[in-house]
Amino acid sequence: MDLDDLAKRIAAGERRALARGITLVESSREDHRAQAAQVLAAMPKDRQALRIGLSGTPGVGKSTFIESFGMMLTGQGLRVAVLAVDPSSARSGGSILGDKTRMDRLARDPNAFIRPSPSQTHLGGVARRTREAVALCEGAGFDVVLIETVGVGQSETVVAQMSDLFMLLLAPAGGDELQGVKRGIMEMADIILVNKADGDLKPVAMRTRADYSGALRLMRKRPQDPEGFPKALTVSALAEDGFEDAWAAMLELDGWRRANGFFDRTRSTQARYWFEEDVRMALLAQLDRRDVAHEMKRLGGEVARGETAPAVAAAQMVSVLRES
Repeated sequence: MDLDDLAKRIAAGERRALARGITLVESSREDHRAQAAQVLAAMPKDRQALRIGLSGTPGVGKSTFIESFGMMLTGQGLRVAVLAVDPSSARSGGSILGDKTRMDRLARDPNAFIRPSPSQTHLGGVARRTREAVALCEGAGFDVVLIETVGVGQSETVVAQMSDLFMLLLAPAGGDELQGVKRGIMEMADIILVNKADGDLKPVAMRTRADYSGALRLMRKRPQDPEGFPKALTVSALAEDGFEDAWAAMLELDGWRRANGFFDRTRSTQARYWFEEDVRMALLAQLDRRDVAHEMKRLGGEVARGETAPAVAAAQMVSVLRES
């Protein structure tokens, strides 16, 4: 594989090359990891896309929203990349939902690129290498990168560590409105979008938006937010309504953060976070070495039989790692 040629073709915006590059960064093979690092290092450093993370519970309409919202953006002449992270099959490790098949209009748009990835065993609603895939999309010249999370729990907040704006998509009449999504993820959200604000559900959606607007006002103000943010808005992915207001709010918040230095500061903090995360994952990968795995199995057996306390066995395992 000619890595320099691959990097040049990605930078030129070739979709097939970008897909091949993402496959490379998602690989866990050691030789592929080294090749991926070389490709990432060759990406243009002067390109910045607006990274938008999107989370929400299954059934809230994330895929429908992304397709309609993405079509609106491409209609404005913007290039949009979608990284959709799906729950994984426990047997094959592949994606269960296959978001790309549910965004057929956007998938056919020449100004859009959709890449579904299995979450595998990684928590946080995103795949382990999603951030590197985002960097490749930026290098390919996309203006907006939409990162759709699995949407299955409060660990979804990890996506906030790789996005400039974090959107939380909610459905109206989802039960106890202020308990439907717990405080942790609400504190991370920049804009709450109440979807399905159409037909008979529109009045309910308006009340839900008002409830969340009130809840947001009670939260401690964050220094990276201008007056009026975070805010709650209503949208309808089916009727394609409310997108202009939502996009205007995103641009307003992004513009304010850039003008006041929060954009660069946040990206620096995120880079440090992922550096530390990669170090942790590299250390955990040492447990897969044959000699270390054998010792893990032996000590695990002793713990299971009650011969050794878990804490004592863990200390012995750390000693083995230090000596190896």
